[in-house]
Amino acid sequence: MSYLVIRLRPTGPWRIGSDSGDRDRVDRMYHSDSLYSAVTGAMARLGMLEEWLEATARTPEPAVCFSSCFPFNGETMYVPPPRNLWPPPASSKVRWKAARFVPLHTIESLVSGKAISEEGLAVDGASEALIAMGTQGPFRVSVRSSAAVDRGGAGVAPHSTACLEFAPNAGFWTAVAFANEAAREAWKARVTGALRLLGDSGFGGERSRGWGRAEIEIIERESGLLSSADTPGETGWWLLSLFHPGQDDSIDWARGNYSVIARGGRVESHAGWGELKRNTRMIAEGSVLVAAREPRGSATDVAPEGFPHPVYRSGFAFWIPVPLNVEPVRSAA
Repeated sequence: MSYLVIRLRPTGPWRIGSDSGDRDRVDRMYHSDSLYSAVTGAMARLGMLEEWLEATARTPEPAVCFSSCFPFNGETMYVPPPRNLWPPPASSKVRWKAARFVPLHTIESLVSGKAISEEGLAVDGASEALIAMGTQGPFRVSVRSSAAVDRGGAGVAPHSTACLEFAPNAGFWTAVAFANEAAREAWKARVTGALRLLGDSGFGGERSRGWGRAEIEIIERESGLLSSADTPGETGWWLLSLFHPGQDDSIDWARGNYSVIARGGRVESHAGWGELKRNTRMIAEGSVLVAAREPRGSATDVAPEGFPHPVYRSGFAFWIPVPLNVEPVRSAA
């Protein structure tokens, strides 16, 4: 699989709406369907919408797919751990289950069967990331107050909004996978251009306030995200994106280890700005699926009933192969 790693270095706070819709809550990852939607909007502004949709949402084998956006801090990249390998055996020092994000090098140890030392580790409550004790997490959650002022001076409506405030040298990262070298040649420059446009205009909510902006760093990758490429025994597919199965996906739902979430949201289109999308049940990041071949996924039309054009929600699978039957390891003292 040919892909890029993109680092988004925020220049201010980010607002990622929570599933509850509560303004005083914020999500801690930017899901792949939201990223696809944002890139699609940028492609429309760049005059490439129809070509982009034909290459992705309207074909059973998309030319480009995205992982969700996960935090990084310095050189440490965090991921949702594979559900079949996490949490490790209970520890008196670290509450492993509280870690929503785990360093990628820790996953490499799990996949290779090595023990994880519990010494010097802690779970950062704000970011839910497993960090070295005495260091800070990649971000913290803050609630900022503001007020809407009536233009005619008739009244003021104060409100508060939760956001993520990032540590120095921290931000989000995502991986962009291309179906083949031809797809990479056709879409690499255009995808990175769309991401740079989004970096200037903003990701997520409260963009009119300047939130969600980021500097874009592009890293070429020819090898896998995990340095350990061997997967002895039966292979599972560890998802780093949301996933909606396609017609050709044969998933063994009686096996694996996965969770399901509901995704909603609102339309951003001049044909009906702010209308509710139809809800979709999707397989969450960190899930490990069992299938005879790589899961591909699909894009689903979630446009409101009677809407004048399709609205696609990306459920394409960004996966990493991992062994299914690694024996649980004891934390090293």
